[in-house]
Amino acid sequence: MASTESASKDPLKEFYIPDYIFFPSPKADQVSGTPTCPVLVFINSKSGGQLGGELLITYRSLLNKNQVFDLGEETPDVVLRRLFVTLEKLKLSGDELALKIQERLRLIVAGGDGTAGWLLSVVSDLKLSHPPPIATVPLGTGNNLPFAFGWGKKNPGTDRESVISFLNQVKKANEMKIDSWHIVLRMKAPKEGVCDPIAPLELPHSLHAFHRVAPSDELNKEGCHTFRGGFWNYFSMGMDAQVSYAFHSERKLHPEKFKNQLVNQKTYAKLGCTQGWFSASLVHRSSRNIVQFAKVKVMKNTGEWQDLNVPSYIRSIVCLNLPSFSGGFNPWGTPNWKKVRDRDLTPPYVDDGLLEIVGFRDAWHGLVLLAPNGHGTRLAQARRIKFEFRKGAARETFMRIDGEPWKQPLPVDDDTVVVEISALGQVKMLAVENCKSKSVYDPSTPVRHEVEEGDSSDEEEGRKFGAADTFRMPDEVDISHLS
Repeated sequence: MASTESASKDPLKEFYIPDYIFFPSPKADQVSGTPTCPVLVFINSKSGGQLGGELLITYRSLLNKNQVFDLGEETPDVVLRRLFVTLEKLKLSGDELALKIQERLRLIVAGGDGTAGWLLSVVSDLKLSHPPPIATVPLGTGNNLPFAFGWGKKNPGTDRESVISFLNQVKKANEMKIDSWHIVLRMKAPKEGVCDPIAPLELPHSLHAFHRVAPSDELNKEGCHTFRGGFWNYFSMGMDAQVSYAFHSERKLHPEKFKNQLVNQKTYAKLGCTQGWFSASLVHRSSRNIVQFAKVKVMKNTGEWQDLNVPSYIRSIVCLNLPSFSGGFNPWGTPNWKKVRDRDLTPPYVDDGLLEIVGFRDAWHGLVLLAPNGHGTRLAQARRIKFEFRKGAARETFMRIDGEPWKQPLPVDDDTVVVEISALGQVKMLAVENCKSKSVYDPSTPVRHEVEEGDSSDEEEGRKFGAADTFRMPDEVDISHLS
């Protein structure tokens, strides 16, 4: 480490975590000075073409290389397990610096929405009493998470000045809580053939937590295949997910063609045309419209399921947690006072325990989002939503969680498929001032929608994403008391 004198002149010392925090040694007492904004950086080196790798090199040159991690080499649950165990041991030995670092720690994750969702899921699973807030660097194609919290949607610069500028923004950023959502996918075991989701078990990041539940899991139901997972940004089903699936399939087959964000976005638009999303009324069978093969139910504040009236023309449904979808659009918009009064609708707060449910008939319908105050077909706001698929109506549909799509087989005979989404918990994000995301508790927001106390059950509080299944604290450390 640099000398105390040179370090005092280096503004980067504000973010620096000394070696002994990662590798405790008897020389720890030689460290002087306390970082005001210690950061842990996670980078998906494969995101953004070569940009992820370049960003990794720059961060490691500016900070302690031991506080910058390549997600292709180490998973976040392993890293955080090691760090928090070490911090806890140092705190117990009376180390004041370890205490300050844990209190002030901020996380940075660079990658696509799937990568960001992965880290958020891990932090959520750890159940820390004071979890560190998270800033997101946009390195993907959609970048909805970074955009919603003011970090932009274009790939950032990877040079020294750009990274230092971003670090300074992280230091000044505000903390904002964000809801997380639990999803259960249950299918009756078919008499013959396979009824598992085709792609989620192969997909990275956000869907790596989407897995089959164990026989001992409370969600397991005899005679059924049950999968569980979670999301932060959105769950969508229908033609938009079909286009996304085609894009991901193409990128998997020809990764060399997807090295540039602009090229990726153009390819995505082209696939939207070839998949019929812009000419759905001509090439899309009406039997594949949502209402023809799925029954949708919602739960508001009453605790009772209600049938959701979905217009017959809707070919895609999006369940939104953030006011950002498909590269930064806000499908919900801001309802005017008449809608608020007559339909009890609110702006899309990120911490109110409600999902915004929006429908689209085709890509042209989606273009209304380009207009001022444009929005999709507002269907409902709900604390829970359930999709029950009709047998024989269609052989498959497409689903997407936070940018990661898959092809979902549907019941053919007497089998059933049910998807149920419910509130799970919250984590802290870092937000730039005047960002798109708004809190229900912010007095400057135009309309408040009070969250009922005691709405979540004890059963929900015990759930997790499964993103940190490899996270195991030693027996002598009680993670519930980590601060």
